[in-house]
Amino acid sequence: MSKIALVDDDRNILTSVSMTLEAEGFEVETYNDGQAALDAFNKKLPDMAVLDIKMPRMDGMDLLQRLRQKTQMPVIFLTSKDDEIDEVLGLRMGADDYVKKPFSQRLLVERIRALLRRQEATSGDVTSPNTGDTKVMERGDLRMDPLRHAVSWRGTDVSLTVTEFLLLQALAQRPGFVKSRDQLMDVAYDDQVYVDDRTIDSHIKRLRKKMRAADPEFSAIETLYGIGYRYNEE
Repeated sequence: MSKIALVDDDRNILTSVSMTLEAEGFEVETYNDGQAALDAFNKKLPDMAVLDIKMPRMDGMDLLQRLRQKTQMPVIFLTSKDDEIDEVLGLRMGADDYVKKPFSQRLLVERIRALLRRQEATSGDVTSPNTGDTKVMERGDLRMDPLRHAVSWRGTDVSLTVTEFLLLQALAQRPGFVKSRDQLMDVAYDDQVYVDDRTIDSHIKRLRKKMRAADPEFSAIETLYGIGYRYNEE
């Protein structure tokens, strides 16, 4: 049974969503502000967190920043209906996905299940249909170990979220071949989950930022404007 942390200052959302998730077989912990959630997470992490952005004491952005200092636990943001800035900032800070308010609870459940499946696949808990996906992959200075969810560049470890790992793996598997945004969406998200181009672009930007923290001259991920991305083995 996966444990989901739901963090929102709207008690109606906490009550209704937690009831829905429990009916779907999840264990749910609820918190009405970011500080209360962080205090609990410092003792024991859940399997995933669903965070509202605007909350008292500590908002979702601050909470995510604190979490990313020590864990790559999957995180979904709940964002305001028309606040695109929150969505982009959230993804660039390391959120794996976002759902706009007001939202369908069925949609949120599907997003949660999809993200948990992706996490299980990269951690080796689920057998990949392509057995090569579970083997250590080396491409020039890049080394990826899917079973350990480990990535290194020129011997320096790089900590990636589930989404970032899957995108890098998809690009590096076939150096020189272009992956369109649609193809990368299929890799990172299930078919029933719709995301737009901006979501993939935001994940790629954060992925590059992390790789450049390990090597300021990292340039292996190339953008082909209007087409997609490709990995150039160095």
